[in-house]
Amino acid sequence: MLLALDIALPFASSALLGGAVFVVVWTMARSLATEDLAQDDEWRYDVSRINELRRISLLYRLLQPLMQTLAALNRRAFREQLPEINRQIVAAGHSRVWTAEEWLAKVEVQAVCWGVPIMYFCTQIMGPPGFVLGIVLTVVVAVLLRRRLAKQAARRLFQIKLRLPFLLDLLTLLMEAGSTFLNALRQACNEFRDHPVGIEFGRVLAEMNMGKSRTAALEALRQRLSDDEMTSIIGAIVQGEQLGTPLAILFRTQADFLRIKRTQRAETIAGEAAVKMLAPAILIMGAAVIIILGPFILEFIAGDFMG
Repeated sequence: MLLALDIALPFASSALLGGAVFVVVWTMARSLATEDLAQDDEWRYDVSRINELRRISLLYRLLQPLMQTLAALNRRAFREQLPEINRQIVAAGHSRVWTAEEWLAKVEVQAVCWGVPIMYFCTQIMGPPGFVLGIVLTVVVAVLLRRRLAKQAARRLFQIKLRLPFLLDLLTLLMEAGSTFLNALRQACNEFRDHPVGIEFGRVLAEMNMGKSRTAALEALRQRLSDDEMTSIIGAIVQGEQLGTPLAILFRTQADFLRIKRTQRAETIAGEAAVKMLAPAILIMGAAVIIILGPFILEFIAGDFMG
């Protein structure tokens, strides 16, 4: 009996190990597959969105159940922050299939992935207290990843402001040459197709082609960007159109206004540069004084200077 068990146990353990490996490989293969999920008419849009999300995000494809669970928790925990995060996702140029709670779930999963090696090194260096430090550093990583989205949105908005005067000038020239607004906008978006300003106004053009009014499409652009300067510019264009002012004149006026604002911004940055350079200059001067006078001070303290 014992001999039979000694022979059977290795076979049983090998079979269990092989089955576990098969299940892991099968699960990974199913997760990596990008086949569309089954959908019915009631939930057609959301399932289509998830299918697209599985195509563009490997992390979501691998950990979809976990990320959906975290998204449900984020929906309750960060309810007030979700509209701003959703705006930043769109303003940063990321795919619109991401919802704010799912983006937060992705940030949390990425922070945990970074946190595992961080905790390992902290515990190796500091022992058990390093585990607490690892948790703190993991939270810091999550905060930095969250702030990265805001910085991406701000950087893309800055790029739009830099190139917007040239797009408005092109619209002005095309409309003064006899082109309609739609044709001028189509040519301008084609000219700036690889730049964020062309992408955003291309979305305006697409919304107008789908039946939105010009005012509604521009208002949607203003809500997406949500910047004071862009709000005033788009608001002036919408107000001028409602009052019957020719669009070519409006575009030329706003292009000149943007150039003036860009000059003022450059002057402000140049003025701030002197203040920002003050602290490094003081440190460099202090280091130079220490290097020059340090040997004399040390000799004086040692008593060799007076001898």
